[in-house]
Amino acid sequence: MIDDTDNSFSTPPFHIKYARQDVYLSIMISFYLSFGVCEVQSSSVILKFELMHAPITRTGPELQGSLDPYAASVHEYKIPPKALRGLHSYCPVHFDAFHAVLVDTSIHISLLKASYHTSQQKVSSESRGSEGAYVEDYVGSNKVMLIKALMAAYDILLEDLRRISTGIGKAIDLTEITFESDATEWFAPTPPACVESVDGEPSLQLSDMTQVISAEKSAYYINNLTEKSIQPFSWDDHLLSSFQSLANQLLCLWNIFLKFHRENRTKILEFLRKSWVIDRRTEWSIWMVYSKVAMPHQNMINAVEGTSMSHGVHRSSILTRRFTDDPIQSATMRAELHRRGISQMRINNRSLQDMFIFRDLLLVPIIIIERLTNGYHSASVNSDFNPLDDKKRHILENGSRAAKKLFGGSSQQNELVLRIVVFVHGFQGNHLDLRLVRNQWLLIDPKIQFLMSEVNEDKTSGDFREMGSRLAQEVISFLKKKMDKASRSGNLKDIKLSFVGHSIGNLIIRTALTESIMEPYLRYLQTYVSISGPHLGYMYSSNSLFNSGLWILKKLKGTQCIHQLTFTDNPDLENTFIYNLSKERTLANFRNVLLLSSPQDGYVPYHSARIEPCPASSLDFSRRGKIFMEMLNNCLDQIRTHSDDRVVMRCDINFNTSSYGRNLNTLIGRTAHIEFLESDIFAKFIMWSFPELFC
Repeated sequence: MIDDTDNSFSTPPFHIKYARQDVYLSIMISFYLSFGVCEVQSSSVILKFELMHAPITRTGPELQGSLDPYAASVHEYKIPPKALRGLHSYCPVHFDAFHAVLVDTSIHISLLKASYHTSQQKVSSESRGSEGAYVEDYVGSNKVMLIKALMAAYDILLEDLRRISTGIGKAIDLTEITFESDATEWFAPTPPACVESVDGEPSLQLSDMTQVISAEKSAYYINNLTEKSIQPFSWDDHLLSSFQSLANQLLCLWNIFLKFHRENRTKILEFLRKSWVIDRRTEWSIWMVYSKVAMPHQNMINAVEGTSMSHGVHRSSILTRRFTDDPIQSATMRAELHRRGISQMRINNRSLQDMFIFRDLLLVPIIIIERLTNGYHSASVNSDFNPLDDKKRHILENGSRAAKKLFGGSSQQNELVLRIVVFVHGFQGNHLDLRLVRNQWLLIDPKIQFLMSEVNEDKTSGDFREMGSRLAQEVISFLKKKMDKASRSGNLKDIKLSFVGHSIGNLIIRTALTESIMEPYLRYLQTYVSISGPHLGYMYSSNSLFNSGLWILKKLKGTQCIHQLTFTDNPDLENTFIYNLSKERTLANFRNVLLLSSPQDGYVPYHSARIEPCPASSLDFSRRGKIFMEMLNNCLDQIRTHSDDRVVMRCDINFNTSSYGRNLNTLIGRTAHIEFLESDIFAKFIMWSFPELFC
């Protein structure tokens, strides 16, 4: 339905099942926008998608007229000035966290026809004598801008047609595209164009009479049209004819594309989505910093113990220098410096801009990714890490493997790979807490089977052993049900079992993996995402306000899991739960491990979420410090990369919490801890930058 009053278009209504459903709209919308000559260079366009909702009061033919819809959610995209000359892009519309919707959309833009008009110029009284020359120069400049814009649009459209035609393996016939000879004699001629398809047959043919205007070959001539001394003709003859011919050529080329799109719309959408997936890593790299961190080859020791060992002086100096620095302050400053650099950036590319992200560049979280590698000389070796240039690891080569897995690989027919992801909430949490991460995972791989664990809701104050046992039984029951269903549908080739945990949900996951009933399935473990998980407990916690809350929970409520987190569940530290859990190889079987943390999260010690040393432990000479280092080494041994195929990363997320103001939640660090559940931009950036890890 078209509404001319507000220049909008509405799709036909459809019933919402409040369940996972696919609605095939299959609609093409074409519209024209009019710009002035100068506006094309600087103007942008906002595409506004509204998700309309209306209660159903009638059925049948009267349904459409009875609807009184309202916008439940809005998703906006910005088309920057450069993109208005020509763009063919996938445009995913998924609204907000409370409306899990994906509208597969492709956007196709081209500058088709241009005209110019002379506007009245305001000239000061001192320069009225030269007013005629001023207006003439202004109009002359507009003429050049028009032709340059048309040439650029033609070049972009022709190149995109070649790219799409080759990408989908379908030939497109351009024999209708011709120039009149008098319209092209002023431009450098080019030979007939021929573009071969995938199978080697010619797919793009231009007749011998065709003269294709090349922006590169004609750029010098057009750029110098502003110089009066070399203008060989006026706008009224050859230049006007060239302008009109080029505009007609563009329109004809655009109509050919529309016909080609109607015949191959599904393949074109799939091709553009593949390109979009591969481009995410580059486009979102504005907010992401990459580095490599070499892990120590030998077990780590605290500073004092290191000085008493042979060959330990050098290691001691390295560890002391590193550990005595405040890692929280260093991480915060690093992110702040990067954010200052972003504030001086000017985004000037030819890509659609998601306004959830690009509306305010400074509100987007900064993500610092450290890829852990094996090290043999020191405990701290940093170097730049760009996943685009990391050719040693084949799963991150250039996104080709991700695209192949996302859009169907070469697996034999009826061979099924059962991909299951288990989401586990934290203390006093809800099974839907991690729904935003789940939604992003579903966008990457719609075929996953997910389990939002409910078995420990309202039971997170008890013993971790009991919670882990309940989770293991829940996972096994879910696995068997899905395996039986997959076996009936075809040949079950493989199983990939992944886990995502928030806060103490990570300890519940690791405890569940120690259960004997899980042992047959450990070989299927794929990806583990730890979101702010206290893997090393709260032995060293610098948040005094939060520590007071823990003390109250232990003394007044006798919360068992808090005793275990703070190592007061047993007088002997070697018999405490978390210390013994570190001895279990719960992380070793995962192919990929991602440790997400935030220096702003005061609920979980920074070092505990990242599984790394902390300054307090390095200077602790007591048995407590020794126990901590043993526990740390046990965990580090499990995440050490034994092959190039294994990916282990620390992902540091620095949220912009300035809009929250100063309150109790920000003071005690609760805001960032909950932001992991209420925001999905950080998950979107990480998951789409490394889609190979999630499919």
